[in-house]
Amino acid sequence: MSVTTDSAARPPSSEPSTPVEPGGARTRVVLLTGPSGTGKTSLAAHSGLPVLRLDDFYKEGTDPTLPQLPDGSGADWDSPLSWDAGAAVAAIEALCRTGRTDVPVYDISLSARVGAAELDLGGAPLFIAEGIFAADVIAACRAAGLLADALCLRGHPVTTFRRRLQRDLQEARKPVPYLIRRGLRLLRAERSVVARHTALGAHPCARPEALARISAAGAARPAGAERTAVGS
Repeated sequence: MSVTTDSAARPPSSEPSTPVEPGGARTRVVLLTGPSGTGKTSLAAHSGLPVLRLDDFYKEGTDPTLPQLPDGSGADWDSPLSWDAGAAVAAIEALCRTGRTDVPVYDISLSARVGAAELDLGGAPLFIAEGIFAADVIAACRAAGLLADALCLRGHPVTTFRRRLQRDLQEARKPVPYLIRRGLRLLRAERSVVARHTALGAHPCARPEALARISAAGAARPAGAERTAVGS
């Protein structure tokens, strides 16, 4: 995978999804979701596969369509409405069909896009698209014949809370009071977040099972691949 920065601006299943039919996408995607702080980014990096960061498709802070928190303390960045699902699906489709696409570069601390980049899969037959809203595009990716698997990474809510807060503070993602309020809110909501992602079609699992399923998805051959090889 090569990335070049341009400063200018159905129900959940215990089995991976059916591979794409011949003549469809050349590449498939594993959608990796889960509550913020469960380790999606590190797991994706550990897999050795190309990674599309879905958090880069957040809306900008000036977007009038941003959902707001009920207490009036700011934008609700944990709502799927704070994210551009259409643009994310378009990027996934382009990667699956052509192996490359341009993606935004988003600075969470600024709530803004600060550039663009080219993501090139380098011929990889599988890549990971990870982010807290990945479950929201499972249906679209499955309908387009692009989905290899969809996983929801889960852990212990208290551990997730600690990891998330430490990360967010280190990266100065938002003001400290906001991060603490958000962390406590997500701690209380974590199990319902996992339940929602599962209802959208993601398989809930811990890190070891997630890595095993990603490996299995990479080893699977698209349906009809043997027929294509024999006929070539």
